[in-house]
Amino acid sequence: MQLTHPAAGSSAGELERLRAENAALLMAFEQLPHGLSTFDGADRLVLANPKFAEIWELPEHVTVPGTTFAEIMAATKGREAEWSRSQPPLEAGIGGVRRREWAMDDGRTIETHVARLADGAAVALHEDVTEKRQAEARINFLARHDELTGLPNRHAAREGLERLLDGGAATGDLAVLYLDLDRFKAVNDTLGHSAGDLLLRHVADRLTRCVRGTDLVARLGGDEFVLLQVGAAQPNSSTVLARRVIAILSQPFDLDGHHVHIGTSVGIAVAPFDGATPDALMKCADLALYRAKGDGRGVLRYFEPSMNVAIETRRALEADLREAVERGEFELRYQPQVDVITRKVTGVEALVRWHHPVRGIISPAEFIPLAEETGLIVPIGRWVLEQACREVAGWPGTVRVAVNLSVTQFIQGSILSDVEIALDSAGLDPGRLEIEITESVMMRDHARSLALLQELRRRGVRVAMDDFGTGYSSLSYLRSFSFDRIKIDRSFVRDIEVSPNAQAIVRAITVLGESLGMSVTVEGVETAGQLDAVRRAGCAEIQGYLFSTPRPAAEIAAIVAGGIDPYLLTLFERPIAESRAPIE
Repeated sequence: MQLTHPAAGSSAGELERLRAENAALLMAFEQLPHGLSTFDGADRLVLANPKFAEIWELPEHVTVPGTTFAEIMAATKGREAEWSRSQPPLEAGIGGVRRREWAMDDGRTIETHVARLADGAAVALHEDVTEKRQAEARINFLARHDELTGLPNRHAAREGLERLLDGGAATGDLAVLYLDLDRFKAVNDTLGHSAGDLLLRHVADRLTRCVRGTDLVARLGGDEFVLLQVGAAQPNSSTVLARRVIAILSQPFDLDGHHVHIGTSVGIAVAPFDGATPDALMKCADLALYRAKGDGRGVLRYFEPSMNVAIETRRALEADLREAVERGEFELRYQPQVDVITRKVTGVEALVRWHHPVRGIISPAEFIPLAEETGLIVPIGRWVLEQACREVAGWPGTVRVAVNLSVTQFIQGSILSDVEIALDSAGLDPGRLEIEITESVMMRDHARSLALLQELRRRGVRVAMDDFGTGYSSLSYLRSFSFDRIKIDRSFVRDIEVSPNAQAIVRAITVLGESLGMSVTVEGVETAGQLDAVRRAGCAEIQGYLFSTPRPAAEIAAIVAGGIDPYLLTLFERPIAESRAPIE
């Protein structure tokens, strides 16, 4: 096949050069990675390379010169793609190029570019773009869907909500249900992220089965999901749906043989009463969820205007708390722990107080949970540790100081270096520092927590289990780690004067601690009657308002130096039954 014709009278050298060019062009034509075909003005095939027949899977008899375009198309196993048919027609004038796509029966997609020449002939380039289109579809899918669960993502949920609102679904039949999972982080921490991912996929499946075809389920990120319920009378329909969601997510999940229990809380906003825009409705549903979690979890709450005030107050408090860390607005109070027999102060518990420049003293019950949630508990806890060691080091005697460490400090902080720095800078004997933890620390990452506790013990620091008896696995933790001290939770002391069960529990824990070589301290002793019951139960150390409220370091130092304060001496000299009111 000649692609270039020699001019009349060409020399032998010129003819040889043209033959070489034609051979090279023919080789390139046949080895092109794309299909190439040319047609004359009557739309009859002139040339076609092997790739053309391969891409279209054409029989040999329709790829020979002279075959009409109609005959070729009749032999193809596909149809013009919807995208191509929906495009406006292109001018097929000289130099014009028309792009078309064809959906083949075997699932492939073929793209053609056809250029019409001046004499009516045409040149067409053909390409199998199946992988390219699949990649584009994947990218488009991921732009609007969550890769892990396949659910629509935050962007798609917002678009869907906007579309519903623009379509008039704002007359009391549209509800936004915002939820997150309870105890999801514990699953991640204990079983690993692969188990957490599997759990999220199971949750997505259950949520999808909870709703109707007209509703939308989306994953916003992490363990947060949103449900858009449309075309249903509100608020009754969203109440029914929220209760169904709470019930189905409370059922156990099987994660490759591990049975886990989680749960959920649901916040609900209804259009147009709570908002007429996607952002407003999502914000209101989120605020309602925050209230639901604060009210005990596993419940549903509808948005109320007062929630806006509460969240603004919280945000202001968070901003103040961050500034308080920088400005050093905290100080410590110490509550003594007393030996019932010797009536001497054996130790103190360090308790942090926040002096707000405007609001005055803010209760730890108000700012500690916020500090935990925001991660500010890490720098605050580090300061408490250093300040407690520094102040106690200046006291006479060998009184120990107990410092509480939170779960967040164990997970995010650098406990070992913080303790080492605090002890070294204060020059405090490690044996005078007692770290108090709760069962939740052991539950988050048992192996890591146990290793940290063992290293603290190796460095001479004492370790106590706080709030003993209020968790689920306290006894198992006593087996895995030999604590120096058990602190019996105040809930067992509250009714100890009148409750035989409470008396028996305190007595049993005391005997258990002694048999394991662990000291026992009873918290929350506020009346002489409680003290008498605790004595009879065999407990040797108490902590509570009966002896002292939390006091500044200087007062505790004076108590320690004097052996005991005068009021306590007077108290112990009186008959036990005479004093029943807590000392403020």
